[in-house]
Amino acid sequence: MGLYLHLKSSAMNFFSLLDLIGTFVFAISGTIAAGEKRLDLFGAAFIGFVTAIGGGTLRDMMIGISPVSWTSSMAYLYVIILAVIITFFLKEQIFRFRRTIFLFDTIGIGVFTIIGVEKALANGINTPVAIIMGILTAVAGGVIRDTLNNEVPQIFKKEIYATACFAGAVVYILLKRFGIQTEANQVATILIIIGIRVISVKQQLGLPRMDFRAQ
Repeated sequence: MGLYLHLKSSAMNFFSLLDLIGTFVFAISGTIAAGEKRLDLFGAAFIGFVTAIGGGTLRDMMIGISPVSWTSSMAYLYVIILAVIITFFLKEQIFRFRRTIFLFDTIGIGVFTIIGVEKALANGINTPVAIIMGILTAVAGGVIRDTLNNEVPQIFKKEIYATACFAGAVVYILLKRFGIQTEANQVATILIIIGIRVISVKQQLGLPRMDFRAQ
């Protein structure tokens, strides 16, 4: 019994760490995007904030978690503030790399997909809807970020984006049912999502476009 409680506590601590990592990288992603639009510090901080918590907030509201996760712990706010400060003071080093926002966004969707699936399952949501909640958690913050920055959201472009989240969520469910250790499953599926996203961009892969224009 003691070993079970220890393992359960370790899994929860790892899960919480993943949640904070996802919050941190998405806050950086949002702040970078705002910086590219030359917004002031408050505007950049606001977009970093909504990018980090947007998907999780919508997920919690849809599956009935109250209060929403980030309001129950100051850790989320501290992590977002830290991300904004780091991005502001290291902006020259960060903006030097053209793919920085892509990197942080890709890590973010990988982490948040698994968090969304796991939180939905833990609250009694059936598997297909849990997969949808995983995708929502991953992409909603980016949609809000891009919309506020007057950009077409990544999810609506030809690039593989939500599809990578879907594939990772399905793999996570399958490995979970095969009894793979939770932490190993989470790391593996996050890497799968990141890998699919990176390879699809490098190889310029994408889903077919819907084009109903008159020929």
